Amino acid sequence: MSCFGNRPAPDLYENCCNAGNLCKFNGKLDDVVSTPIYAQSVYDAVLFNLQGMKTVQGQMFTPNIPCGHTISRVVDIRCKRFFNPCNVDDPRNLNLDVDTSISGATFLQDSQGNPLEVVGPDGTLSEKVLYADTKECDDKCMGTPIFGTQNVSITGNVLVYIDLLLCDRCNNESVFTVCAEVNVATASHPLILTNFFEICMPSTVDSAFLPRFTEFSNVACETRLATNNCGRDLTVGPEGEVCGNLIIALCVSCEKKVTVPVQLCVLSTGFAEIPAQTNPICTTFPTLFPNRISPQDTAENCGDPCCDPCDPCDPCAPPPANTACGCDSNGTPIANDCGCNECAPPKHEPCDCDPCRPQPRHRR
Repeated sequence: MSCFGNRPAPDLYENCCNAGNLCKFNGKLDDVVSTPIYAQSVYDAVLFNLQGMKTVQGQMFTPNIPCGHTISRVVDIRCKRFFNPCNVDDPRNLNLDVDTSISGATFLQDSQGNPLEVVGPDGTLSEKVLYADTKECDDKCMGTPIFGTQNVSITGNVLVYIDLLLCDRCNNESVFTVCAEVNVATASHPLILTNFFEICMPSTVDSAFLPRFTEFSNVACETRLATNNCGRDLTVGPEGEVCGNLIIALCVSCEKKVTVPVQLCVLSTGFAEIPAQTNPICTTFPTLFPNRISPQDTAENCGDPCCDPCDPCDPCAPPPANTACGCDSNGTPIANDCGCNECAPPKHEPCDCDPCRPQPRHRR
């Protein structure tokens, strides 16, 4: 995108942007067509909200407050996950490791005993293939319940920011922010949250595809002073170093899904069109996706290859101009000339279905 194309304001120091509107609808239903898509349908899903707690004593914050200032009160406390984009395996990254076991069904395994994983909608190997004997519930046209246990292991660090209201000797107030990187748990001693769940899976007999099991989770953090008292929980050293007692809450959302591959017919106004940034050197550019063939294109270019308008006995030929033409009740052509006799002057347009004539093609 251009430097200022999607910015909400022409301000050069505006660091945010607006996403492009890739799909538009003019309100005319004539532009809406049905199109098939190959996707995944969610058969059943369950969502859990878990929470853990971490207490921290004597946590040091940086930087030190300026000399001659005192802490009047705490304006705000914020917490966010630590993440190193240059190393996803950094042990300081706040990480969730979900271990799920299933009862009543099994995950398909390969010859080495590893669960068979398939690509999910996120583009990664995030789904496992489920199998169970669902015959009992298939006879009732119902799903089969399965039970599971999950253990969520939390490791890594969080970043805690405290906005302090400082007061100097002249009673001038200012906001000063200190920060600390706090360890929640290590890989050797993770913080573990456990819960149980029940979910429904469809038949594994009548479908060409076995159902898939997928799960994903997310974690957020909240923090506060241990006793919600600035005088008790925060101390200031002789050099201005700030030390505090905190309670960090870890809020975890976990969702389990049973999905099945399906082919759906959806209503669409067409493919998304992205406004391109033109280059003054090139005159044309290649397309990235094939054009969709609409019913109008099919009717206009393809026609009916079996229809012969010059055959009075063809069921799709136009009706004769008079009753003396066409076919009798036994399907025998009437001898009278209707304009298709090769010796008579033509009364019909040339036949598009002539086998010696080039046939029209689909648009590309």
